[in-house]
Amino acid sequence: VQIVESGGGLVQPGGSLTLSCVATGVPFDEYHAIWHRQTPGKERELVAFITEDGYNTRLLDSVKGRFSISRDNDKDTVSLQMNSLKPEDTAVYYCGIRGISSGTEFWGQGTQVNVSS
Repeated sequence: VQIVESGGGLVQPGGSLTLSCVATGVPFDEYHAIWHRQTPGKERELVAFITEDGYNTRLLDSVKGRFSISRDNDKDTVSLQMNSLKPEDTAVYYCGIRGISSGTEFWGQGTQVNVSS
């Protein structure tokens, strides 16, 4: 199983980034998809969640109205669209998947997002 994130980088406050994640080696449509983020000294927090069919999503309160999560099961990808970025969004963002039956999780290595002027 491989989970590979891309799209991180440096952006100014108010800017936008789109993070993408490709999952291989699993039947992607049997897995929920998750984005977490972590900053040094803080616990990892759930940013966004989407069910295996894409019909239900959850977002961290502090990103509602700015971030959105989507998936394309034909391409085995999940995306996190991040708009109106703030310095406090700076973190390593991790993509993960969770089996809808087994609960087994797989995680990527993370991609760094820096929001700074």
